[in-house]
Amino acid sequence: MILSNKVKLSILIILFAIFGTFLYADSTYIVKKGDTLYSISRAYQITVAELRACNNLSENDVLKIDMKLKIPSADIRNAAALSTNIDPQPNSVNNSSTSYYTVEKGDTLYGISRKYGIKVAELIALNDLNNDSTIKPGQKIKVPGGEKKTEISKTTETTKPSTTTKPVSSGVKADGSVLWPLSSPVVKNINGKVSGVLLKGNDSEPVKCVREGTVMYTGVYRGFGEVIFVQSKTGLIYSYSGLESVSAKKGDYVVSGTELGKTGRGNEANIKFMVFQNGKPIDPAKAPRG
Repeated sequence: MILSNKVKLSILIILFAIFGTFLYADSTYIVKKGDTLYSISRAYQITVAELRACNNLSENDVLKIDMKLKIPSADIRNAAALSTNIDPQPNSVNNSSTSYYTVEKGDTLYGISRKYGIKVAELIALNDLNNDSTIKPGQKIKVPGGEKKTEISKTTETTKPSTTTKPVSSGVKADGSVLWPLSSPVVKNINGKVSGVLLKGNDSEPVKCVREGTVMYTGVYRGFGEVIFVQSKTGLIYSYSGLESVSAKKGDYVVSGTELGKTGRGNEANIKFMVFQNGKPIDPAKAPRG
């Protein structure tokens, strides 16, 4: 039986939809010989920290063949929060309206956070845990029992208002009063689930660090292309995404002005720039520089 081109195309679309759903939605992965958390995280374009949090694993846990791992949906806010090596600030959830949840077999911090509609980082902070903590059946942990605070907790860094923090939804040329990762970009606000700015630059332009800190993550992150997270000394995560190439490596200490990578060319000569505090985005124009 010879299939027509239309039928073939329909089959391909269906297969792609099925494969895409399997690869990019919450799913389960069965560990095979030679697998590592790093290799699995790369295949699903998420971070190792997210895999650990979703599966209640510590750095010392070893993968075993046929072990079932939960694959979380990609969320760059969680990725940023879990990439920090400074404990989250404890003020992101209202401590006066909390209750206790008794951990059951199979529970993870990731699963409990989703059940109560908060970030993993907020659950960690609420219980004075750290990003490598695991939980055990019978353990009681604090969970939100009332209305959550929406304000961002304070940081020890001062976020002075910039002189160019007017809305730039249509894109405006940077005037030089704010240091951006690109030399003189067109700046456009990104609003929605994850806020930040889109910076339009020149072909193969160097992408430079705007705040000194430690490179916590480099790699392809689902939906954002090549991503670099740089953590400042006080825990802010500066996210540079959509790079064509990356020159920084995880663990590098970079200062303001250090080249992190390069933009693409043509329509790809732009990057997304975001700054996170405890997994919550803050205005990139107001985030500390230097």
